Amino acid sequence: MTLPELAPEIVRFYTETIDEADRLTATADGQLEMVRTQELLHRHLPSPPARILDVGGGPGAHARWLVEEGYSLHLVDPIQRHIEQAESTGATVELGDARRLTADDSSYDVVLLLGPLYHLIDAAERRQALAEARRVLKPGGLLAAAGINRYASLFEHAAFAHLHKEAIQGSIGSILGSQVHDGKKAFTAAYFHSGEQLRDEVASAGFEGAEVYGVEGPAWSMLAAAERNTGDDFRDTPLFESALTAARMAEPYPELLAASSHLLAVGRRPAP
Repeated sequence: MTLPELAPEIVRFYTETIDEADRLTATADGQLEMVRTQELLHRHLPSPPARILDVGGGPGAHARWLVEEGYSLHLVDPIQRHIEQAESTGATVELGDARRLTADDSSYDVVLLLGPLYHLIDAAERRQALAEARRVLKPGGLLAAAGINRYASLFEHAAFAHLHKEAIQGSIGSILGSQVHDGKKAFTAAYFHSGEQLRDEVASAGFEGAEVYGVEGPAWSMLAAAERNTGDDFRDTPLFESALTAARMAEPYPELLAASSHLLAVGRRPAP
């Protein structure tokens, strides 16, 4: 099967610019994203050995712990480097694309889209990815889909002490206004959701009970600022625990979704 065309800046970014395998472990805010994603998924996942399709699963950061917990997991990603890295997780792997899955109809208990929606800038392509996820889910099956928060770049560059630079102000202002990063500098091509938009996209794709969580919560940028500006490791500190607690305490307050770095939407394919 011929895969849909992937933007060259995305291929270049994940092949040459960064090693995605380290992102969720090398920094305190990355570790915060991992811990929170794990605990949010644990609330909704069926018991092992349910079948999980990890679409856009990258080098397998989440596949690894899910396999260790006893889940049957198949990982799909469009980057060859990621597929080679993910082979060590114990999951089965496949070079593939969220917009055109090879899985059979109604064949998985869970579909994870923890990356594709923020690399599909065109709304029609995000709808296609969600439609494919719904197609391969069993009735009653769980979708978990991540987005980058619309304001994440504002908080990030303030934390990194970059925002006083006029060029950075122009770039971040463009992202805030358009919700799109063109991928020409630093991060790759990406779409930035509001919590309401992500929830509505999931609900409009036919998933019941759609709800959205802030992953890192409102204190993640303070954690990132402390680590980046001191050079110290804040992964096992009271500041990390405080940021984690803030993320948990913020959940009942939807207005605080706007302060998180990533968003996680969950919903279910309707049962007959």
